[in-house]
Amino acid sequence: MLKKDRKYYRIGQVSEIIGVEPHILRFWEKQFKEIQPRRISRQRLYRAKDLKILKRIKELLYYEGYTIPGAQKRLKEELLLEKRQNTRPKTCENCKIVEEIRDELVKIKGILESK
Repeated sequence: MLKKDRKYYRIGQVSEIIGVEPHILRFWEKQFKEIQPRRISRQRLYRAKDLKILKRIKELLYYEGYTIPGAQKRLKEELLLEKRQNTRPKTCENCKIVEEIRDELVKIKGILESK
């Protein structure tokens, strides 16, 4: 039911996708600051990012047995870890490229010094 070409989903659509009632989504929105649907003409419009977070909240609360405060803490930790991993540079690839550039510059320097 998740369409890739969609940018936003209404609360009724999200309710069907996640499998919880709309009032539960509104409650979670108050409890979890990470969920920030856009509001246009009093309509809540959720992005794919919000759906991912909502699915994780449902897993934490319904299947893993977390309380609301426990799920809040766990979700913050997971999102922080994900953010750190996404912002970390790919050092192995970068080091190889930098080393190749350095070798080329050393060769060019040698050629220029010999003239």
